[in-house]
Amino acid sequence: MVKNAALDQWLEPLRPFLAPLADAARDFTRLTGVPVDLPTVLFHRARLAGLPLPGRTSAGGSCHLLPGTDGWVAVNLARPDDTAAVPALVALLGAPQAPLPTAVRQSTALAVAHHAQLLGIAAAALGPARAGRRPVRVRRLGQPRVRTAAPRVVDLSALWAGPLCARLLGLAGAGIVKVESTARPDGARFGSPEFYQWLHDGHESVVLDFDAGALAEVVAEADVVIEASRPRALRRLGVHAERFLAARPGRVWISITGYGRDDDRVAFGDDAAVAGGLVGRDADGEPVFLGDALADPVTGVFAARAAARSLARGGGELLCVSMAACAAALAEAGRPRPC
Repeated sequence: MVKNAALDQWLEPLRPFLAPLADAARDFTRLTGVPVDLPTVLFHRARLAGLPLPGRTSAGGSCHLLPGTDGWVAVNLARPDDTAAVPALVALLGAPQAPLPTAVRQSTALAVAHHAQLLGIAAAALGPARAGRRPVRVRRLGQPRVRTAAPRVVDLSALWAGPLCARLLGLAGAGIVKVESTARPDGARFGSPEFYQWLHDGHESVVLDFDAGALAEVVAEADVVIEASRPRALRRLGVHAERFLAARPGRVWISITGYGRDDDRVAFGDDAAVAGGLVGRDADGEPVFLGDALADPVTGVFAARAAARSLARGGGELLCVSMAACAAALAEAGRPRPC
């Protein structure tokens, strides 16, 4: 049971949306033999942390659904720098000294999201059920090869979506190497220790000075890379997805972003879900958050299925996984159909 609420209270609002995620989980099991327990995947962090059910404040407490002049916007104050930037945000919205909800009510949802993103704050206007983008886009940039041994996966990602993908691939037999920067450790380490351990159980851990050039050496030994960084940030460190895939047949690169590799907007699980239209409705028909940072675990499952499929095809592929598009796939499934 989830503390503060029965499991059904978390699961029931999600049931209309879950078919695409259940399909992805079944496909991963078919390909790997590893079962995926979706309630655990979706709610394990909430259970361990005793999080409350979300409303217009996220379960974790950092993301807020606020009404603008023309719709709703999610503003995620996930980091101390985000909170510190709120005075600048309300000034950009033309309401200096006003509380954030007041400033947002005087602006359009898109304007709020735009100005927040300029300041590095994860924010998104409530999107349509379909954002016009597939959850996973596949680009063949290398040659396929039939694999006879378990792949070595280098996980450069952090927080939840990428590490969940790595966990599932590890359960399927892959060797996982968790790589962190000495200057910027995984932020999940500062949350629930039990949840971090669950995500990384059995994984090798490596901490590197990325600026010293060691990262490229670790990546060169991988068969599969999982990352959630801006492409240009990794290129500055000597790591290129295109070169990695071309250098040896059978490799797979999993790129997890909020909105796609061609879009630099920052995203976390709650605001990415809102961007994809994946929200519930209260008794008045107004939007509320669903689950706990929902786009994170949803994306992790989609990414793991995509990786298993790619490996079965022989690899040689760049898998571009968009958190907002993964959320939109579920939102579309739950959208009421006309009679």
